[in-house]
Amino acid sequence: MKRVQFESKYLPYLFLLPQLTIVAIFFYWPAAEAIRSSLFIEDPFGFGSTFAGLSNYVDVLSSAEYRRVALFTFVFAIIVTFLVLSLGLTLAVKADAVIRGQSAYRTILIFVYAIAPPVSGFIGSMFFDQHIGPFMKFVALFGWDMKVGLNYFDTAVALIAIAVWSQIPYNFIFFLSGLQGIPASVREAAIMDCRSGTRRFFTVILPLLTPTAFFLLVINMTYSLFDTFAFIDVMVKDKPADNPITLVYKVYADGFRGNDIGSSSAQSVILMVVVLVLTLIQFRFIERRVHYG
Repeated sequence: MKRVQFESKYLPYLFLLPQLTIVAIFFYWPAAEAIRSSLFIEDPFGFGSTFAGLSNYVDVLSSAEYRRVALFTFVFAIIVTFLVLSLGLTLAVKADAVIRGQSAYRTILIFVYAIAPPVSGFIGSMFFDQHIGPFMKFVALFGWDMKVGLNYFDTAVALIAIAVWSQIPYNFIFFLSGLQGIPASVREAAIMDCRSGTRRFFTVILPLLTPTAFFLLVINMTYSLFDTFAFIDVMVKDKPADNPITLVYKVYADGFRGNDIGSSSAQSVILMVVVLVLTLIQFRFIERRVHYG
């Protein structure tokens, strides 16, 4: 392979400079500032700060409320990731088998992804509204008096449903592209070797989709931890009772509503470390099972 030659050894770094500048300003600088703030007890109005060492971290990790939020975040992320992966793959398999009306079928499944997260949260709040929500009337037929915003479990179910509904199209797009990228010769050989469609899918098709599935696993975990902020803000904002929230929303609530900058910064650093560890685990152990054909 022919290597690209530059007239100056500094020219490649010049090309990288705009991207590196953006990363430094919008990631490294805020991260460094969060670490610095987590070591201080700061006045919310900026009149002063007192060095506190690791006391903010100790207070956060020893808090029963924080541990409860962390547990919900973990369960929420696992459930949302599993559902969007499985439902997205199922819909992609069904769409790949459609012969007539492919464009209309795929458009119907994809268009939801064009809706902004705050709008999705608003639509979800209408679906789960106590008075006009159609979903509330549906579950009432089975004797479930669902009280979103008042009951912890009911609100959690609503948040999971909205998060899954909003993310399924993203998974559907990638899985469908992966299915369409499988050569016809491979499919024909699989049909000759195995008559069972289910067995053929799990032994031939699914292993070829593992790179796509691994990519979506990382994306969906990040989505459930961070990108669901807008849904939670719309669903539980200014609502009574002790509603479920995730760690990223607690960072916002404690920092911007409670004006506890030090604790909020410590929580953001802990969350950053958790996401880093999860990503390393995914690439260290799960990627080993990925088949790159």
